[in-house]
Amino acid sequence: MERLRRFDVAQYNGVAMVVVESDLLPADPALLVIPLLPDYPAVRHLNPEILFDGQRLVLATRLIAAVRRARLRRAGSVADQGDQITRAVNVLMGGV
Repeated sequence: MERLRRFDVAQYNGVAMVVVESDLLPADPALLVIPLLPDYPAVRHLNPEILFDGQRLVLATRLIAAVRRARLRRAGSVADQGDQITRAVNVLMGGV
């Protein structure tokens, strides 16, 4: 299994996904991720634009999912934008 950390970007079936699961949790065969999509309808704070690999992609927060770790391939990191990503998850879960 490839080591993936929170805010790493991994490829899954040609789609970039941001790992949002805490690094403090024990390893599991699945990992919680959110897709980064080029044309996704954005809602303020819920769907921030994330700069990755020279592209502006929208964090499709409502499409959060668990994906088998073995199917993910690390492609980089967006840890520098972690505050925006954490805020989006907080908005999804708590509405604020």
